[in-house]
Amino acid sequence: MQRVIFLVDMNAFFISCEETRHPEIAGRPAAVAGDPKSRRGIILTANYSARRFGIKTTMLLHEAWKLCPDLLVIPPDKDFYRQKSHKVMDILYSYSPVIEQNSIDEAWLDMTGCERIFGKPMHSAGLISDHISRELGLGCSIGISENKFLSKMASEMKKPLGITELWRKDIEYKLWPMDIESMYGVGKRTSQKLQNMGISTIGDLALFNRQYLIKRLGKLGGRIQELANGIDNSILKPRLQEDIKSIGRSITVPHDILDMDNAGVVLMQLSDDVGMTARKYGKKGHVVQINIKYSNFKSITRQTTVAPTWLSKDIYSAGIALLERSWDRKFPIRLLGISISGFAEHHRTEQISMFDMIKSDSKKDNQERDNKIEAVLDDIRQKYGSSIIKRAVLMKNRKNKKQGP
Repeated sequence: MQRVIFLVDMNAFFISCEETRHPEIAGRPAAVAGDPKSRRGIILTANYSARRFGIKTTMLLHEAWKLCPDLLVIPPDKDFYRQKSHKVMDILYSYSPVIEQNSIDEAWLDMTGCERIFGKPMHSAGLISDHISRELGLGCSIGISENKFLSKMASEMKKPLGITELWRKDIEYKLWPMDIESMYGVGKRTSQKLQNMGISTIGDLALFNRQYLIKRLGKLGGRIQELANGIDNSILKPRLQEDIKSIGRSITVPHDILDMDNAGVVLMQLSDDVGMTARKYGKKGHVVQINIKYSNFKSITRQTTVAPTWLSKDIYSAGIALLERSWDRKFPIRLLGISISGFAEHHRTEQISMFDMIKSDSKKDNQERDNKIEAVLDDIRQKYGSSIIKRAVLMKNRKNKKQGP
């Protein structure tokens, strides 16, 4: 069976994330960049309207403003982007269990054998793209091939919102005419060395004298020539469950949190997300931690221990207790986060009495009931999207916001 590998690459990820909470940005040249107040720093991501002015990633901010004086610049919010990235990966896991995340905004999926479930590769790629757009309001480009290298190259061929197939049989007319600088795995220094040898396209590299290439560049020369010929036998390296040390979510709120009611709603939403992820990976943790960043940008973290759990309500209960004890009410909250950890540690056992055993049996029944409820919720969200079902406290809060005080 031929391998089918997708590379899902989010388009202009950071600024696209900002557009989901600042829709007024859409259609205007805009970028995420460091320290816009002092006009210093570099461009981290520019949207496609800004790129038409020649603005690129890593460009100095003052240079970007020279090219486009009307450029709208937003300071980076890495916690928000990580949160969006987690949600993208959760969607991708609903299509394939074998995923290798290459960066915050892209991942390879092994879709081999998935045609019976999702249809042919072009169709299933369309399903993934539509799902991400519908659920998160973000766009992506998808490359399709039989290996990681070719799928990565394919993902770069049509942006934004492109879906491209690039199989080994296609490389002579699709891949080989491309400039050597555009080849994945070839940096600026290597590219310059290749050009000095008379290699200006990927096709030139593919057909170049192999022995001379290895003599000049060592093993790297042989490796990149194989890639230029579409040969890549590397396997996907999914993140192992054993490697997960903590599971957390945080959010920078659009308006500062001033009271415990609103803080509780935000914390419940984050706890629900953490619990769902913990259950997906089969991780019960016994350390709950909250992160608070105040409006004056001072940050604090507080943690507590609980009985090993993956239930959202347990995570929330521990988090809200920490928040009530730790929040300095003189300062509004700008960012709130919660995480669970301590998955692999052994827990101390205590001798219990007969009366404790009766209580323990009752508690065990309640836990089994809660586990079943959470499993049903997870199944529904897995099939129809995480927004299809919400906890009552979140729906009540949304209704109150619409009605006003």
